[in-house]
Amino acid sequence: MTDAHASSATLPYPAGPHGHGLRLRAWDPEDETDVDAWRRGLTDPDFLRWNTPLKKVEDAATARASLRSKAEAAAAGTTVTFCVTDAGTGTVLGQIGINEIDHVMRVARVGYWVLPEARGRQVATRALALAARWAFGELGLHRLELGHALGHEASCRTAERCGFPYEGTLRDAMPEEGTFEAFRDVHLHARLATDPEPELVLPDPPATA
Repeated sequence: MTDAHASSATLPYPAGPHGHGLRLRAWDPEDETDVDAWRRGLTDPDFLRWNTPLKKVEDAATARASLRSKAEAAAAGTTVTFCVTDAGTGTVLGQIGINEIDHVMRVARVGYWVLPEARGRQVATRALALAARWAFGELGLHRLELGHALGHEASCRTAERCGFPYEGTLRDAMPEEGTFEAFRDVHLHARLATDPEPELVLPDPPATA
């Protein structure tokens, strides 16, 4: 553990849930490994195929600024952004966020991405299962929504595996790839705190990330 990570107890939500071979923790804007992983995740071509960020992350400086804004949002109680790590090695695998938290209506939106080298291990499925349980238990939320661009079948399967059934298609609810001048449809999935928790069928987690 680096000195920067040792100081993460001062960060909002420093210790998240763990299980299924994963541990969720706060991102550290001052840690170079975290900053680099955040930059790589948000500049990955596959991520950008399905997402059009409001603010582009292009280098270490913009990645660090983005992480600091996430920490501020967490402190304000509107967003929780977890770094998804391998429980054994601490290797960063991706991120999962509980966003647009409405504490009055007890609803939020969840989103995630996985680094290229960690794909194919059901990291998103395992992280979503952990984050959903945490959001219902620790934040007291009643409803979690998950939206993905039409055609993103991998995200659709992840949602279904984690007990987020398809609820409908939202017309023109997300920008098209790389532009805010055109829009695309979104599949809406959601899970309620009162829904039964799905029994995940997962492969044995890898010994190393």
